[in-house]
This record gives sequence, C-alpha cells and structure tokens, in this order.
Amino acid sequence: MSRQTFTLSYQNEDDRAFGLAGMAISLAALDAIDRVVEVSLDAEGPMVTFSHAYYFSGSPSISPKSTWDNLIRNLHITTAMALSNVYARSVVRMKHDAPQESLDAIYREVKAEGEETCGLEEDEISALYNNTLTLARRIFNNPRRHPAIEQFAGVLSRRRVLSGMEIQDELHALQLI
Repeated sequence: MSRQTFTLSYQNEDDRAFGLAGMAISLAALDAIDRVVEVSLDAEGPMVTFSHAYYFSGSPSISPKSTWDNLIRNLHITTAMALSNVYARSVVRMKHDAPQESLDAIYREVKAEGEETCGLEEDEISALYNNTLTLARRIFNNPRRHPAIEQFAGVLSRRRVLSGMEIQDELHALQLI
C-alpha cells in the first residue's frame, strides 16, 4: 500500500521466504510479473522492487480513466500480495488457517488505500478484497500445490534474489503457472 504503514513481521528467514514466495505467486496469478524488477529475500525494505509501470501515475497525454484503472490494478496487486504472503506462511508453511486478525488488518489497509487513492466506496472495496481473498484461498488451500510452493520458497532461500523473468521461469518449471 502506498502509505507504507502496514508491515508484515516474520518469525525467521524460512517464514520470510514463504511470504515472498506467496507474493511472487500472486503476481504470476494476476499476470503482473512484468511490473516486477526483482524480489530479494535480503532487502532492508520492501522485498519486491517494482518497475516504472507499477509506479506510473499518469500524464496529460493519458486519459484519467486509464490512470484510475492503473491505480485500481495496483491496489488489486498489492492486496493479492499481502493476502498471499499470509496464506503461504500460514496454510502452506504452518499448516493452519490464516489468522483472522491478519486478514482484518489487511482489509483495514485496503479500505484506507481504496478510499484515499482510488476514491472507492465501501462496497467496491469489499468486492475487490473478497475477490482477491477468494483467489488466495484457491491457490494456497490446494494441498496439491503445497510441494511446489515449498520448493519455490526453497529456491528463494538459496538464490536470495530473482528477477521478474526468473520468477516466471521458476514458477513455470514448478507448474505453478
């Protein structure tokens, strides 16, 4: 979220690798890998570095609708990354449901960002969040995917940094996309 007030804390490096794996998988699921320069397990700040396409806020030569659509898409991407981070760590790594307090905290941030940046109403925010939550559940609650997600978290632990193209290649090889 652009205000960067919401942060996820990690128990250890393994937990961090699963969180990053979840975020990368959500980017692939949303066909948004092209917006990523790289992901880094060792990053001091955000573990995902986005390309200019993600941060582009518009210009006089681009229609306001296109700019607004891009803001909505970025909110969707960021929401998916946060939810997928929690789901990969909880459901795949720890083998239990995602903590409701974490999901509630993410919703509060999505609501604030949706209202502030995109001018969305409560029902629009709720729909975006619920659709994204359904996607995360569909991906991470499927136990057949767990071995591949675990392998991808292992790749991140070993390699430490992956470019957007390398993420795509790894996920394709693991048949996650």
